[in-house]
Amino acid sequence: MERQSSGTTAYDAVLEAIRRGDYTPGARLREEEVGARLSLSRTPVREAFRRLEAEGIVEHRPRAGAVVRQLSQTEVVELYEMRVVLERTAAEMAAKHGTEAEFDTLAELNRQIAGERDSPSRAAAINQAFHRGLYLASRNRFLLDAARGLNNALLLLGPTTFTDSARIDVVVRQHAAIIEALDAGDAEAAGAAAEAHLQTSLRHRLQVLSE
Repeated sequence: MERQSSGTTAYDAVLEAIRRGDYTPGARLREEEVGARLSLSRTPVREAFRRLEAEGIVEHRPRAGAVVRQLSQTEVVELYEMRVVLERTAAEMAAKHGTEAEFDTLAELNRQIAGERDSPSRAAAINQAFHRGLYLASRNRFLLDAARGLNNALLLLGPTTFTDSARIDVVVRQHAAIIEALDAGDAEAAGAAAEAHLQTSLRHRLQVLSE
């Protein structure tokens, strides 16, 4: 039981480190280094690596060992195609079922993103909360489950594109368009705004990959 608990601790910690960008796609994960950082033995760390590999977050490469998986450009496009389908649906359903309080929360999160131009990682974390809030406002547990299924792949997109303040301005403006449609109860406009937002995000992501 203790070993399983330590394995879960190692799993959660490595996952969070990848989410923060401590380990970026392509980075090598060494059992000894990770264990030392977490004050754990190599056994639970090895268990965590196996679980991460089973979930497609980590892959085993000859002579390199465990490495954070790196998505190809094709996979990135495919991932965003699925995000467009799910998030457009989430926005449409949120316009029908969401509450004024939820929409006010999204607006507040958007204001916080605008205020974090000097902290890209913080802005990115708030942005994730914004998108989670949009899904929650849809009131559909099956849609939420489908969105959670993409979470691991989203971790593999690499560093945030929020390092450019102009990028944050675009995000905030597009979020505002989504919120405006939600407030108006306009499902079609909300879905279209969500899709336009993700198409813009994909263009920025592909630009980063090509640099």
